[in-house]
Amino acid sequence: MKPAVYIIGAGPGDPDLLTVKAQKILAQADVILFADSLVPRQILQDVRPEAEIIPTGNKTLEDILPLMIEKVRANRSVVRLHSGDLTLYSAIHEQIQALQAAEIPFELIPGIGAYQAAAAKLGIELTVPGLVQTIILTRVSGRASPVPDSEELATLAAHQASLCLYLAARHVEVSQEKLLQHYPADTPVAICFRLGWPDEKIWLVPLEKMAKVTAENNLIRTTLYIISPALKGKNSQSARSLLYHPQHSHLFRP
Repeated sequence: MKPAVYIIGAGPGDPDLLTVKAQKILAQADVILFADSLVPRQILQDVRPEAEIIPTGNKTLEDILPLMIEKVRANRSVVRLHSGDLTLYSAIHEQIQALQAAEIPFELIPGIGAYQAAAAKLGIELTVPGLVQTIILTRVSGRASPVPDSEELATLAAHQASLCLYLAARHVEVSQEKLLQHYPADTPVAICFRLGWPDEKIWLVPLEKMAKVTAENNLIRTTLYIISPALKGKNSQSARSLLYHPQHSHLFRP
């Protein structure tokens, strides 16, 4: 494998949800820097015995970037292993800029997003014909990553779409208040804790109890909320896509 930085999304935690490409690269890499506070070590079960494993949970970007650059310049292949889908809330933008400035080759290998794993566990489709056709992936403002005013949670809630709310467990009371401005109080919410990990838990509750259940279970991190009309199974059973309907014709089925 050529010397470069391979930035990989590990998925929500289940090693079986790694992409085939991610598995192949991990199995060949010389050096692996992984976010040990968010990625379970089981993800590394098939790496080479001689691979250099570097946890990064206690490191800053100023520690991590020189390491990656040094290893690649020493003719070694480097994996930067992130949790979830690296295209969402993974802080790779600044890493990409630094690698480009240093003229270090890199490749992005996306992973399964937590919202996808959650929908699969719940046995639902987040876009039900006639009920909801939009998915919003968002978060609330935090110390490290403020949210632009134009993406304020109450503004997004006005769409009443399938809303997947990341990084909000510490701000759940404020989040619930903003969501209730536009979603009915009985809108189902899936509270998904540590998806894909051995201690995974999912609660399905009405929106008005979202903060209460979060507090009762002491959820302060690694929690995803899905607020969606699609979770109302009884209201969506009659909905049907025309794609496979016998009265619908298209290019491959006149």
